[in-house]
Amino acid sequence: MSTAEAASYLRWKKDVDNHDYAAASSYLSIRFGESRAQELSERLRKLPVIHRRANDILRATRRDPLPLSDPGVLKDLKKVLAGQKLSPVLVAEGDIADGYHRVSLATASTPTRTCRSSSAKELPHHLVPSDTFETSPT
Repeated sequence: MSTAEAASYLRWKKDVDNHDYAAASSYLSIRFGESRAQELSERLRKLPVIHRRANDILRATRRDPLPLSDPGVLKDLKKVLAGQKLSPVLVAEGDIADGYHRVSLATASTPTRTCRSSSAKELPHHLVPSDTFETSPT
């Protein structure tokens, strides 16, 4: 199966998995300290999921997509092929706080996908790569 064919199976959950907030907080604590990370994580929980193109998320966060050969990207690809939906990506302070593998997979599959987020750099975001991916309730 080609990457493009795999993209037709990619679906996003309606909301973020709870464990993704803990992962985001852990990452953010390295960058900003525990108290700021906790504050951002709590703010992320209150935001609605919005849709943005995966390649735009990567550009906005100044990240390059991980290759399909990356173990985390492959793990998410296996989930997609098994029919599982992926959790939205969390963006805070202009960086991907959780979901880098997922947005990389979305970009590799079809460069126009979405994630969860807000519009200002200082605000946290919830993003679901969306352009051609369908979103449906969990």
